[in-house]
Amino acid sequence: MIIDCHGHYTTAPAAHTAWREQQVAAWTAGTTPPAYPAISDDEIRETIETSQLRLMDERGIDVTLFSPRASAMAHHVGDAAVSLEWARRCNDLVHRVTTLFPDRFVGVSQLPQSPGADVGASIEELRRCVEELGFVGCNLNPDPSGGHWTSPPLTDRSWYAFYEAMIELDVPAMVHVSASATPVFHATGAYYINADTTAFMQLVQGTLFADLPELRLVIPHGGGAVPYHWGRYRGLADMLGQPPVESNVMGNVFFDTCVYHQAGIDLLLDVIDSRNVLFGSEMVGAVRGIDPRTGHHFDDTRRYVEAAFDNGALDEEARAAVFEGNVRRVYPRLDALLGAGA
Repeated sequence: MIIDCHGHYTTAPAAHTAWREQQVAAWTAGTTPPAYPAISDDEIRETIETSQLRLMDERGIDVTLFSPRASAMAHHVGDAAVSLEWARRCNDLVHRVTTLFPDRFVGVSQLPQSPGADVGASIEELRRCVEELGFVGCNLNPDPSGGHWTSPPLTDRSWYAFYEAMIELDVPAMVHVSASATPVFHATGAYYINADTTAFMQLVQGTLFADLPELRLVIPHGGGAVPYHWGRYRGLADMLGQPPVESNVMGNVFFDTCVYHQAGIDLLLDVIDSRNVLFGSEMVGAVRGIDPRTGHHFDDTRRYVEAAFDNGALDEEARAAVFEGNVRRVYPRLDALLGAGA
């Protein structure tokens, strides 16, 4: 089985996206947004069958962990109430996808984060999504300000209540920012990778997992710049008097394979223990075009992993772990849904 740990509903029905624009406009004007539109099952089926599901079938991907569109979370827009309503609408829409295609998509939740807000609403929405909607994880934004980094680092105790809820529910979080609120950062080209790298360094500087050894975090996009600069982080840990990165961080942190060229995947698999690598494609997502050098889609990441196996960078056991076993281990509720022996 091949499980993609990183998929977003980037093709959500137009009425859903239009309502978000109306919601934000109403908040700006100090008025009440219109009622959420009726969206039929057929509309949802069309958006999935012509995009994500078609590509999953073409690429041989069996199951995708599916969450609302990351760049549209936009926690920096509106206030906490706006974010809560938007998160619930997005999560409910993803739940409808998982209900229509129960064998192919499993839900991962958006959180109602907002700059300066505490984690109470996020805990409540996480519980709703896991206990009522059957979701198996969440996307945690380390910077709800959209690029201004006004929140404390992920190792700050203000996050702990949320982490404790994750542990109680036995779900991991993918550390994933949203749209950039500043022109300094291109969202998917700079801000995403910046945030992945920043989150990792925050973890290197702290002792989060000594306090919460059952906590699990997934850093997407191949871990940002971390694998390429692995020696830097090992050296900084030593300079800062921190425990080695391997014991202080990597027992609880996992990277996905959303790296869109062969050399990048080869580096990832060479530097990072294969037990810490989860298959992911972020499809349909940040980079949708076809690489003229290969003739294949940039985000067809299965090809890169298979090539690494063919080249001997992965043995059969490690290949199976990257494609399936590691995702089941990090997302135990997914494992239970699929059947532990399947």
